[in-house]
Amino acid sequence: MAIITAEKLKERYTAGNWSVADDSFSKMFLLQNLKQFWLPEEVALANDLLTWKSLTPEEQFVYKSVLGGLTLLDTIQGDIGMPSIMDAVESHQQKAVLSFMGAMENAVHARSYSNIFMTLAPQKEIDEVFEWIENNEYLQRKAEIIVDYYEQADVDTYSAMVASVALESFLFYSGFFYPLYLAGQGKLRASGDIISLIIRDEAIHGVYVGLLSQKKIESFENEHKENITETVFELFDRLLENEIAYTRSLYDGIGLTLEVIDFLKYNANKALMNLGYEARYEHDPVNPIVMNGLVTDTTAIDFFSEKGTMYKKATVEAIRDEDFVFDNVNDFQTN
Repeated sequence: MAIITAEKLKERYTAGNWSVADDSFSKMFLLQNLKQFWLPEEVALANDLLTWKSLTPEEQFVYKSVLGGLTLLDTIQGDIGMPSIMDAVESHQQKAVLSFMGAMENAVHARSYSNIFMTLAPQKEIDEVFEWIENNEYLQRKAEIIVDYYEQADVDTYSAMVASVALESFLFYSGFFYPLYLAGQGKLRASGDIISLIIRDEAIHGVYVGLLSQKKIESFENEHKENITETVFELFDRLLENEIAYTRSLYDGIGLTLEVIDFLKYNANKALMNLGYEARYEHDPVNPIVMNGLVTDTTAIDFFSEKGTMYKKATVEAIRDEDFVFDNVNDFQTN
């Protein structure tokens, strides 16, 4: 029989009580995440092979590379990002949402890219992609910047949340551009369906962590808020500079660099707005083919009947823009 000492009695473990809300939004986000659950095996990719063979070697290289970069970011988010923020918050319900989202990054998103690789490329080329990931200076710099913030989550939770939103709502999109661009022209449509499914997930991940960050900053003194704002803008400027260099290294060869940079700035502004800031970066209109890929209700994806043109199992309910319109974020109450 175990002996419970007086010292042990001082440490009390609490249980997640879902009969009482920890805040006004976490339960909704958890249910929405569950409704959107999907598996990459349920997307038939074989039909993409014919289009793949019609692409030039340079186009194939860019496609494989951007998926490789996305795989790295999803792995970081699943291995380090979400667990770091989850450990830093106290709410059991918030931990549950973050835990589920982290699992999606690793177990579904990263694995989805591998499914595309295994369908389109031989193992030798796949190995080369993962070697390229380790040696690409821009990818590695991006990872280093974000991970530095995650490793400080226990002492600076807000900055870790900012880094997470930057990753989810901004940094992914240099990689999303090309699959959306091709799918919008009827090329690699099944792979494009997977990207659309991932974008749906990343959208609510960014909004949710953004809301947590906005509640966190409310506890700061005004002077500290001003300093934090400057720090956030400096981080985004630094990330954008690196992201533009990364974009040039990939997209110059196929003539899409300027269009991708406009897309980057558009999504950097979205990430800032998720954090409660105003848009910061001016840009030209984003390519309408790619923008159409972000608006899922105008694509072939109907989440009330099936997840996409190639998706086989009907388990996901559609999300709407109005689901994430909160008139007053200050109404949210967190413990």
